[in-house]
Amino acid sequence: MNYSVIVVVVVITALAFDFTNGFHDTANAMATSIATRALPPKIAVLISGVLNVVGAFLSVEVAKTISNGLVDEARITPVVIFAGLVGAILWNLITWLLSLPSSSSHALFGGLIGATWAAAGTGAINFGALFSKVILPAVASPLVAGIIALIATYLAYKITARVDQSTTSGGFRVGQIVSASLVSLAHGTSDAQKTMGVITLTLITAGALPSSAGPPVWVILTCGLAIGLGTYFGGWRIIQTLGKRVSDIQTPQGFAAEVSSAAVILTSSHMGFALSTTHVATGSIFGAGAGRRLASVQWGVAGQMAIAWIVTLPAAAVVGAVAAWAVNDGGTVGTVVVAVVGVGVAAGIYVASRRRPVTAHNVNDVPSVPEPVAARA
Repeated sequence: MNYSVIVVVVVITALAFDFTNGFHDTANAMATSIATRALPPKIAVLISGVLNVVGAFLSVEVAKTISNGLVDEARITPVVIFAGLVGAILWNLITWLLSLPSSSSHALFGGLIGATWAAAGTGAINFGALFSKVILPAVASPLVAGIIALIATYLAYKITARVDQSTTSGGFRVGQIVSASLVSLAHGTSDAQKTMGVITLTLITAGALPSSAGPPVWVILTCGLAIGLGTYFGGWRIIQTLGKRVSDIQTPQGFAAEVSSAAVILTSSHMGFALSTTHVATGSIFGAGAGRRLASVQWGVAGQMAIAWIVTLPAAAVVGAVAAWAVNDGGTVGTVVVAVVGVGVAAGIYVASRRRPVTAHNVNDVPSVPEPVAARA
């Protein structure tokens, strides 16, 4: 396949992943604001989408980590990156169908690492960077965010204990609009960069950019627009899980969770850590749930999410490795086959999702403690 053609295909596929990242992760910023009715669902995703685009322009440190840190760009080709993206997209869609807030970031890393491993061996993977920049933050970030949210929730209720409840709710509802907007800005700063890094890596492997290059302006712009558009479409299934199935979230808890998430995400983005915003937001919501006296927290749901988090990276890696084997051995035909199979599976997942549609109109209709995810899937 002509190199310029495959580069275009990879860029389009990367933007498709960015779109799925947007609607998969909308819940990270807006689930609690929608659940507490601080914002109407459609207004919430519109605000989040716009701020994701703005956030994409604030930093490129995470993009540089991916384009110059995780894999040896000299030992892979654009078709290998294409295979990794297929693995990431399919895992995003599967977990969205199951209403599980798994990590889009780890799906991307897993797909890329699996494809690189299959195509170039373990020597092409920087396991030191993988551990320090991806795995360690994945373990630490939800714990840190959860502890911060727990303390913030406790203080919020303590400080406002003698204030009229309607006044408290109204004040924190306004605060949630600000804090949820800040999380959306942070999400664009963190997650849009991951696709920027992948596209930049593709351009480096194709010889269009030097090995130490950062993302060009057109890459930043298109990635910001793709993730913003995906966010606007709203990942209603996952918003429903985080907003209604974790805990009976009240406005002070929602505010505490969002402020905690934004602080952790923005700090890590500045340091170049490619952490999962899903892990951070989920940890914050559980911490906020635990921080309110007598609040009901569904720890069984936490266990289901933890399993999904553990499985995400290796599962996406397996799909990426299989796809890489097909495109490497099959050439143009193999690449076409992988693309057709990927589109077919994605279409099947969408059709399956229509059996139990979740939209802006019914996202808040479920009770706080419904049946387990596995039973509903």
